[in-house]
Amino acid sequence: MSRPLSDHEKRKQISVRGLAGVENVTELKKNFNRHLHFTLVKDRNVATPRDYYFALAHTVRDHLVGRWIRTQQHYYEKDPKVLLGTHWMEEADDWLRYGNPWEKARPEFTLPVHFYGHVEHTSQGAKWVDTQVVLAMPYDTPVPGYRNNVVNTMRLWSAKAPNDFNLKDFNVGGYIQAVLDRNLAENISRVLYPNDNFFEGKELRLKQEYFVVAATLQDIIRRFKSSKFGCRDPVRTNFDAFPDKVAIQLNDTHPSLAIPELMRILVDLERLDWDKAWDVTVRTCAYTNHTVLPEALERWPVHLLETLLPRHLQIIYEINQRFLNRVAATFPGDIDRLRRMSLVEEGAVKRINMAHLCIAGSHAVNGVARIHSEILKKTIFKDFYELEPHKFQNKTNGITPRRWLVLCNPGLAEVIAERIGEDFISDLDQLRKLLSFVDDEAFIRDVAKVKQENKLKFAAYLEREYKVHINPNSLFDIQVKRIHEYKRQLLNCLHVITLYNRIKREPNKFFVPRTVMIGGKAAPGYHMAKMIIKLITAIGDVVNHDPAVGDRLRVIFLENYRVSLAEKVIPAADLSEQISTAGTEASGTGNMKFMVNGALTIGTMDGANVEMAEEAGEENFFIFGMRVEDVEKLDQRGYNAQEYYDRIPELRQIIEQLSSGFFSPKQPDLFKDIVNMLMHHDRFKVFADYEDYIKCQEKVSALYKNPREWTRMVIRNIATSGKFSSDRTIAQYAREIWGVEPSRQRLPAPDEAI
Repeated sequence: MSRPLSDHEKRKQISVRGLAGVENVTELKKNFNRHLHFTLVKDRNVATPRDYYFALAHTVRDHLVGRWIRTQQHYYEKDPKVLLGTHWMEEADDWLRYGNPWEKARPEFTLPVHFYGHVEHTSQGAKWVDTQVVLAMPYDTPVPGYRNNVVNTMRLWSAKAPNDFNLKDFNVGGYIQAVLDRNLAENISRVLYPNDNFFEGKELRLKQEYFVVAATLQDIIRRFKSSKFGCRDPVRTNFDAFPDKVAIQLNDTHPSLAIPELMRILVDLERLDWDKAWDVTVRTCAYTNHTVLPEALERWPVHLLETLLPRHLQIIYEINQRFLNRVAATFPGDIDRLRRMSLVEEGAVKRINMAHLCIAGSHAVNGVARIHSEILKKTIFKDFYELEPHKFQNKTNGITPRRWLVLCNPGLAEVIAERIGEDFISDLDQLRKLLSFVDDEAFIRDVAKVKQENKLKFAAYLEREYKVHINPNSLFDIQVKRIHEYKRQLLNCLHVITLYNRIKREPNKFFVPRTVMIGGKAAPGYHMAKMIIKLITAIGDVVNHDPAVGDRLRVIFLENYRVSLAEKVIPAADLSEQISTAGTEASGTGNMKFMVNGALTIGTMDGANVEMAEEAGEENFFIFGMRVEDVEKLDQRGYNAQEYYDRIPELRQIIEQLSSGFFSPKQPDLFKDIVNMLMHHDRFKVFADYEDYIKCQEKVSALYKNPREWTRMVIRNIATSGKFSSDRTIAQYAREIWGVEPSRQRLPAPDEAI
């Protein structure tokens, strides 16, 4: 009988080392030295920290590869349904400068992707000819499962110019143009998020979207046709079983060209008749919507599609005609409905509505939070819901507890495991067992201690990286997400300035100390988002250097917000800001990460906040502001920012400070665009929620003064966060959209008998 594990041994099992699952530390060290010496050709006298990282990465990669190969063998033998999400996949630039030890290039599977040209209609069908070709080279990254020896594949694509690209021009001296043309081809995967405010940016963006779709679909069909034992000779030639073997999840409208591309392949190349090809396409594709904001739903100009992808435009027109025939038959005489539901939008610039294409060409359509999915059915997709209500579903987002709890917050994971065991790591609903520890003084103390340790570590990080000293006992008030007007970082700024003005007005009064941190990136062509970042930093410059404020208030803009920074800031957060205008945030996932890591949420009833508050109980959330129905009523009445400006003295003072250059003395009119937007063009009604937000923040400060009650509320939030595991989300996608039963099957390791 084995001896019981000590507390230290139990903690080790859920530590980061435990996650790695390395069976033999001696072997690990030997492989590390082997890679340092023989792969990198370095020794300890000349090796840099980067060399040590690469040696370790290669060592872990070796550990993965055996399981990776075994997993692929298992799939070939079992021939399961393959789930292929045509997600946005790109190669970044700087981080590849020194190579990437985790990926494996597969040049033998390089595929051609076509652009431009024209269409010829022949007796054998349509032919897309005289095209420009760009090569798509796959790079595979192993993605390990949790303690099950399964290693799946994430395939990314890199754009390469063909070897014979303008070779004739090069040989006769036109080498500059030849090099420029090569760069144009390879820019497809070189440039991240091109600024699509300009034609060149729009064209590159559309090229990127089609490039990923075309390469992925060719790859899917090659694998579908080939034998399950991996030979390249086509075995399947009948496409009846295609939807049973392949699922394509259209993650927003960016991969929407998968629908006409699959139709082009099936009709033009595989010679299926239209109705059969359409049935296969619809049963294969499903669409996830991620936003209700009209400007975020892609509408590509017809003239651009006609130039870049002429055959696809023809197919879209045919899809549209047949779709509108169905609509007309279902709703006879309703001409305006035909206009609203058409895939082709008439106007000064004729456009293709890609969301409409996704709905028409998919067998399932879902939003990513319950309130979001309901809004879709009632508003932007109402006509489509009335035509095909069976298509519409909800799949509330989730996050992985392995990264967003165990890996980034091992202290909290250990404290939890000591009380309820380790099964929560793969079954997050088990966190509900923590509800029985809400009044356990030792557990309250342990949770508070972990939070304080995380805050101290993050304070040290900020001092090191930002050269700013913050009070680790202050309330860490965090808003990290993309900078966007609807996410209302500006409302957060108004609260910060309100606090600052109150401290200045009553310098001897006690204020709960706060460190407000806002982080996120702005799209390259989004002027207002960049102005919001300037405002945050300008407020910080004034507040952080005012001796009257001291350490009662600090404002920090977190630069280059990314996953590695999120892993540091989220475990340290006391308060999570989720303050979008009700009805605008599809779901959010940062809100879930904060919840499971023991931050309390101040938020509107929007996106997944609604379900989070439902799980935890509204009394354990700081809810403020308008609900969706209140926003609708205000829209009907007409939102007038001037009313709030005239009625609320503190708000009026802030706007006067922004207008006068108080926060930008060297450029007094720097924030005139922000003031003008807030006063006259604010679609997201910042002023309408200002008063309630300030009052709610006062409740936050009041509770923070009572550490025991604060931590009890934290424990209730952690205990009720189980619903928001991506394990639950993906299991629902699998069962309800892809037609696959999720499995926790553990495969044998390479050194185990099959």
